Amino acid sequence: MSFGFDLDLLKTFAAVVDCCGFTKAAERVHLTQSTVSQQIKKLEVNLGTLLLHRDKSTGTVETTEAGELLLSYARKLLAMADEAAEVMRRPSAPRTVRLGVPEDFAGRRLIDLLSGFSAASPHIRLDTVSGWSIELRRLLDAGEIDLALIKREPGDGACLASWKEELIWVESATRPVETDPVPLAVFPVGCIYRDRAIGAIERSGRRWRIAYTSQGLMGVQAAVASGLGISLLPSDAVLPEHRQLGPFDGFGYQPASEMALVKGRGSLSAEAQSVGQFLADSLGS
Repeated sequence: MSFGFDLDLLKTFAAVVDCCGFTKAAERVHLTQSTVSQQIKKLEVNLGTLLLHRDKSTGTVETTEAGELLLSYARKLLAMADEAAEVMRRPSAPRTVRLGVPEDFAGRRLIDLLSGFSAASPHIRLDTVSGWSIELRRLLDAGEIDLALIKREPGDGACLASWKEELIWVESATRPVETDPVPLAVFPVGCIYRDRAIGAIERSGRRWRIAYTSQGLMGVQAAVASGLGISLLPSDAVLPEHRQLGPFDGFGYQPASEMALVKGRGSLSAEAQSVGQFLADSLGS
């Protein structure tokens, strides 16, 4: 006949062995001495073997061989039970916040920004999705992400926070290019930098051609540095290998664009609000 071990019985048994008797064991487990005796008897009956030798003259006890073997398992079972109880008392699993970030913001820049976030907020799990602003807006509208950092024209809709981005025309510092038509190294369709560059050149009455397209910032930066084309980039993306262009080169000043922190249509969870505040504080500084 099989039975499950009663943890209360095992706890009492281990206490009797540790205290070398029933009296002190009763105090440890907060039971009467008679209840302790009954529990040990019940355990012995369930197992069909004697677990303790009792010395009536001194009131002490010693384990039998069976009792010694059971004690080893009892300690393991009790330790596992304590561990399970401790785990279940801890806070629930981390809440997930889904954040969309621009393609040119992902990578090292994002890692630097969020390096301290995990330590400061261990109860929040952050899942990031990179994409162009038009795609991030779609994901927000569909409820697939909670927050997004998007590149846009200044003041283009509501946002939780926003930051100006200075835009600069750049070419290779060592390999200048022919500018008729202007060869452009750009991001895919839908990127504000691409739209700004094409629009500015067309307004100046000049021709342009797409010389290089890349999904990532590093690709555009490398293309410019190697002399494949000219690009319009945020100031923090300009490399030492780039040369800034200005009015004397035929490339006029461009008004700043904007990076904005926006949310979806629904209300934000407390965790998403925490992430939003962190981003607003970090990028603002």
